[in-house]
Amino acid sequence: MYFWAFHLFLAVNIIVILSFKSILLLFLLILSVLENDLARVFPLIPLSLSKLNYIKMIQRIQTLYLSLAIIFLALVTFGSNLFSFLSDTSRFVFSTYGITEYSLENEAVLGTSNFPFYLGTGAIILLCFLCIMSYKNLKRQFKLGRLIFGLYFLMLIVVILLSIYGDQLIDAQTKVRENGLGLFLFIAGFPFTFLANTGIKRDKQLIDSLDRLR
Repeated sequence: MYFWAFHLFLAVNIIVILSFKSILLLFLLILSVLENDLARVFPLIPLSLSKLNYIKMIQRIQTLYLSLAIIFLALVTFGSNLFSFLSDTSRFVFSTYGITEYSLENEAVLGTSNFPFYLGTGAIILLCFLCIMSYKNLKRQFKLGRLIFGLYFLMLIVVILLSIYGDQLIDAQTKVRENGLGLFLFIAGFPFTFLANTGIKRDKQLIDSLDRLR
């Protein structure tokens, strides 16, 4: 059941991302087509896209992608459970702060085991923020974007491996594994780092080509 729910969630996430990107590009296309008409209606507002800095205009898309990644990671870091394992008497819940053992009878906390996984998610959040603020320096932003993607990818592999083999860290015989909301949120944030890197790379290639023409 969880296997099919997991793949359904990934499919829905991909569809939403593609739909959002298409809608955003359509909006920019409509705005550019109606540029002259809007300028006549609102003469005091500088709507001409040709007068705007092209990098800053398309940079907003990367900023949006990175902001969404920050939101997903923040939800994972502050309170969302990644997954849990069930034994005959206990539930072992994995989160970014460690493993917490709960009693199945009264949900009392029986024990905790801390590991600083939240440091990794916090580091990615900080790097995403620094990447957003580096919009005037594409070379630095490009390096930060690659670092974010690589670190996120490594942490994603660790989380998936823990969701499969995490019961070996528990001193109990587990029978059932349940994926939590935090796991889906963590996976959902990863494509946005990829899209952000794609946009940053496209901007960098554009500027490099303009510099060669000069």
